[in-house]
Amino acid sequence: MKNTVIHLAENFLKGRRLETMVENQTSYTMNNAAMHVFETHEQAASVLLKFEQPVLASMIQGKKIMHLRDYESFDFLPGESLVLPANEGMCIDFPEAMAKNPTRCLAMAISEDKINKVLQFMNENMPKSNKDAWGLMDYNFHFVNDRGIYQIIQRLLFLFSEEHPSKDLFVDNMLRELIIRILQTNERKIYSNATLSIKKETRLTEVIRYIRDNVHKSLTVDALSKIACMSPSHFYRTFKLELGISPVEFINNERIKLAVGLLQDPKRSIKDVYLDCGFESRSYFNRVFKTRQQIAPGEYQSKIQKSRFLD
Repeated sequence: MKNTVIHLAENFLKGRRLETMVENQTSYTMNNAAMHVFETHEQAASVLLKFEQPVLASMIQGKKIMHLRDYESFDFLPGESLVLPANEGMCIDFPEAMAKNPTRCLAMAISEDKINKVLQFMNENMPKSNKDAWGLMDYNFHFVNDRGIYQIIQRLLFLFSEEHPSKDLFVDNMLRELIIRILQTNERKIYSNATLSIKKETRLTEVIRYIRDNVHKSLTVDALSKIACMSPSHFYRTFKLELGISPVEFINNERIKLAVGLLQDPKRSIKDVYLDCGFESRSYFNRVFKTRQQIAPGEYQSKIQKSRFLD
């Protein structure tokens, strides 16, 4: 698989109007969906956002820190998407946004009627092997774009901004495929439902915060188990039971998310990045990065820089 980071066309960047430095909004509305591109050109914190319909948010450039309800916050990075329910309040920080390197995010609100029609189509024409019915998509569902989802979102960006008499029909067809692919993408979640919903009163919260604050350091199950006041074996079992992944898998997820952000700086070498993310060898870093991002870190950094020449 190749790069799955979304790009804005040069004609879009030239044609849109910048009216505010924080979450400047360019919108296109169709029968069953609305496409919004948000750009932030200066650091900001606690920016509130809400949509009246279910929304697919996809990061294009830069970094956001997302706060959803009373869940633990998480970084939202290029190549990742997030599905949110209607009227879900978001509180967003922009710690790195600046005029020369703005944060850009796409948000596509999709009508619930359209989603329900796709669910009906799937249940009638493509039933699950276990005979269970397809249900509503997993909300607060954070995942890495695969090649198919990336291509559809990129195509929808073009269709929404195109002047064509049949674009409503084109968009509807693409929306159906997008919804189907998202519903089939559960195994590519960045965080399990349990991981995302870690709350302040959970006994592993202190460990999660410690990992995120010290992800650049050496982290071991023995050391983390002491923070949790458990034996290593009991800590490992509890962590995997409550979060759905092992401590090492969680640590690697956090390290790769950090690496994705660091690789956007062309001055950083691959060695600097993997050391700053807590990896001890380049070969292991390359293997973990490629497994999660479907692209080698060097190739990812190169593609990010090439995309910026269009800005």
